[in-house]
Amino acid sequence: METLTIALTKPKVEWQLQEAKAMFSEVVKSAVFQPQFITVRGKKTAVVLSFDEYRKLSSPKTNLFEFIQNSPLRNIELELPVREIEIPREVNL
Repeated sequence: METLTIALTKPKVEWQLQEAKAMFSEVVKSAVFQPQFITVRGKKTAVVLSFDEYRKLSSPKTNLFEFIQNSPLRNIELELPVREIEIPREVNL
């Protein structure tokens, strides 16, 4: 009885710039499933993301009002120094 061996390869996520340019369609298709890193001289330089992932990262989670309302510091009372009332100085024009 023969056994079937299937080699599972890990999907590529890191591309050298020249390779990414040559295989751009593949890079974009792969970005739908996970971010694709582009390297220049071995250093990660750019990332290709799916549009849905980009939208998640770039949209604010809450607006300013909700942020302040949910702050753990919202009930802290501030001790502000008393401001002395100063008499305005005279100005000669």
